[in-house]
Amino acid sequence: MRWAAVVLAGGKATRMGGVDKPALVVGGRTLLDRVISAVAHADEIVVVGPPRPTVHPVRWTREPEPGTGPVAGMAAGLDLVTAEVVVLLAADLPALTRATVDRLRAAPPAVLVDADGRDQWLLGAWPTAALRAATPAEPANAALRRVLTGLAPVRLGDVDGSARDVDHPSDLADPVPRTGTPFPE
Repeated sequence: MRWAAVVLAGGKATRMGGVDKPALVVGGRTLLDRVISAVAHADEIVVVGPPRPTVHPVRWTREPEPGTGPVAGMAAGLDLVTAEVVVLLAADLPALTRATVDRLRAAPPAVLVDADGRDQWLLGAWPTAALRAATPAEPANAALRRVLTGLAPVRLGDVDGSARDVDHPSDLADPVPRTGTPFPE
């Protein structure tokens, strides 16, 4: 089955002081390049956000009004997808592995659950048709959790630290996931 990765690389990063979070470098690579490398085997890779250099070729798009939330970004990315399954990801997952991506896409709809038991809505796999049907007509500022919960995803536990994200400057201080596994190279 063909699959696409839609990576959300916009946003305001208010908890990070408004920095360009996807461009932050961890272990010699940007956060965005780390995520793209974990999905490099996708049939399609769409990045929603301002274009920037990347390690692998991607298709770029933007939501009609940047900064209107992840549902608006997801909708913009879906406009370019032709594959049957979408892996929806945030661009701030420095420990994301190909193995986790493959676990998710093998069981759509599926969402990764972090070590604290929280669903990571920007780390999941979804049937494209169902995702399109669940997307509200006015996606700007819609709640992602509300949109995706209705798809009744399987909840998969994080076994390798892939759910670790970067929300605060202190998240960059320790580049080792909770499992103690070093970042994938």
